[in-house]
Amino acid sequence: MLVTEYTAMNEIDPASRFTVDAVRKFDDGVDHRSEPTSINNIALQVASQYRRDTMSPVMVSGVLRIIEFALLLISGVGLYTYYVGFHATLYWHYPVIVAGGSLLTVILLELTDMYQISALRRPFANFGRLLLVWSGTFALFALAGFFMKVSADFSRFWFGSWFATGFVLLFALRIVVARMVRRWARNGAMERRAVIVGGGKSAEALIRSIELHPDNDIRICGIFDDRDDRRSPPVVAGYPKLGNVSELIEFARIARIDMLIVSLPITAEARVLSLLKKLWVLPVDIRLSAHSNQLRFRPRSYSFIGSVPMLDIFDKPINNWDSVAKRAFDIVFSLIGIVVFSPIMLATAIAIKLDSKGPVIFRQKRHGFNNEIIDVYKFRSMYTEMQDPTARNAVTKNDPRVTRVGRIIRKTSIDELPQFFNALFGSLSLVGPRPHAVAAQSHNKLYHEVVDGYFARHRVKPGVTGWAQINGWRGEIDNDEKIKMRTEYDLYYIENWSLWFDLKILLLTPIRLLNTENAY
Repeated sequence: MLVTEYTAMNEIDPASRFTVDAVRKFDDGVDHRSEPTSINNIALQVASQYRRDTMSPVMVSGVLRIIEFALLLISGVGLYTYYVGFHATLYWHYPVIVAGGSLLTVILLELTDMYQISALRRPFANFGRLLLVWSGTFALFALAGFFMKVSADFSRFWFGSWFATGFVLLFALRIVVARMVRRWARNGAMERRAVIVGGGKSAEALIRSIELHPDNDIRICGIFDDRDDRRSPPVVAGYPKLGNVSELIEFARIARIDMLIVSLPITAEARVLSLLKKLWVLPVDIRLSAHSNQLRFRPRSYSFIGSVPMLDIFDKPINNWDSVAKRAFDIVFSLIGIVVFSPIMLATAIAIKLDSKGPVIFRQKRHGFNNEIIDVYKFRSMYTEMQDPTARNAVTKNDPRVTRVGRIIRKTSIDELPQFFNALFGSLSLVGPRPHAVAAQSHNKLYHEVVDGYFARHRVKPGVTGWAQINGWRGEIDNDEKIKMRTEYDLYYIENWSLWFDLKILLLTPIRLLNTENAY
């Protein structure tokens, strides 16, 4: 794992060196399980400026693909309906050709990098490329029609009209998008927020290199460095040093940060791994700057910010279109769950009301995505006067605080059914690491004090059910091993997420819940 011997260096893929396991197992002699350090007032003020979410450039270009496809499709079908009409002999051929041509155009625009933000900023500079792509689509269809001997059957007027109309729509749209992108960049609505980890001359050189490319979407929010002001200046290239790396973790809990750029030489492996040991729990992209390294790897080993090479260490899990797909999954299956289980939920509410006095729904504070505190809904299973909102005292077998109805609904997990509404409204996902109460403990120690890297569970939104639960790790946590195993399964889920994985967990949940051995 060590980057200390560089024989045949051009054949080494450095990204494979800093794996999650390597970082987690690295021992720098420091206990990383303590709570994040509070940050200073300046860092707090800076963090408060970046509380709002931003639009991802990947999402913007993705939505543009859909809009351009729809514009071309609607214009082509609209012209066909107006000029040719559906009574024509080839009534279904035209729509198929329009759909195929629209899709082919979007694919060609993607292949020619016309959806890159740099291209979207300059529509006039890319006028020729856009015209070439649109003309190429028509040339391919004309060639296909010639060889298939069917070109004479189609309307040439429609063909020419769609060519002109489609191009005008594409170019006009890109002019509008260019203005919007520039406005979003100015007001901070569309940017990638980055923090530099490590100061001194190397950080200054990195910042200057990034600033040489004004078209990139990176906004540097500040610098964090463990070294004191004698070894690392308090201001680097005009950006303040906001604190040390431990304080960075708390900063990233407040501010919506997208990326951490580690400005350290790759040869300082022990220090790099020590930093990653602290930082990998955050839901951000982590990059190692390679701008000042003498080592040179193959081009595919790098990603770039402008012309600055970066080694990709960690990527934010379930990001961009993956997050859209997962959110759609949550909405659809949450609605299905609410409809299917509504009779059970209604019967449970009546039973709780008849069994003991107090509200039907119990709200508990739990850790959500990125350590945010969220309210999680449950059917009340305890006597009102004995409730424990912080879950400091875990429920045990034959716990006197639990009502008669509560014992049944806890064993069958019916008490968790209101969390379908959490998933529908967005504070939970249907599948993910289970959210633990903020004061949950094992042997009088908070969970993060027991498990190194525990907060890495919060890199994704917590779930109603999860991989740990269907593998038997549910119910009472009466020893440290149980919370460690839950965390292991949760981290496995995060690192191997897919929609199929979510669906598998969701379908297995009712079957695995039949095992009520550890549920009290």
